[in-house]
Amino acid sequence: MFTFETEYDRRAMTAMARVLRRTVRRGHSRRTHIFGWIVAALAVLLVAGRIARGERLGVPGAVTVLAGAILVAVLLFEDRLNGALALKRTLPATRSVRTTFGPEGYTSVTALGTTQFSYEAIQAVAETEDYFVFLFSASHVQVYDKRRLTGGTADQFRAFIQDAVGKTVSKVD
Repeated sequence: MFTFETEYDRRAMTAMARVLRRTVRRGHSRRTHIFGWIVAALAVLLVAGRIARGERLGVPGAVTVLAGAILVAVLLFEDRLNGALALKRTLPATRSVRTTFGPEGYTSVTALGTTQFSYEAIQAVAETEDYFVFLFSASHVQVYDKRRLTGGTADQFRAFIQDAVGKTVSKVD
């Protein structure tokens, strides 16, 4: 039996957001990033054109610079922002989870209660340096902290969960 003690904190939520972006949301995320970088480049070109012509930036130029800077920040820190927003929507009583994995399914215990899950609902399993991540849909994910795993090693759990779910664990940087 494997047991994880997981704190759904900003770090865990950022890992969840990154895994979602790089797996089930990959195509949409790529299109969004391409569009975002094109818009940011256009903002730079607009401002550079005004400066090259010797024009003052004025309010429209300042708004363009600000919008471009915000867009670049969102593109660079997307996972952290999405993780922070997801954490804000998470009930405080569900942020500390003890999950035990057995042959027939797994059980999660929070301050709100106990929930039993079967492995059949898991669509994909991913792994980061510090977490195992279960993906159920494009918006429903569970994360398990490898550093607080008991009952075996991360390698043993990986082999166990691959057998239980019938899917290969994918690595996400």
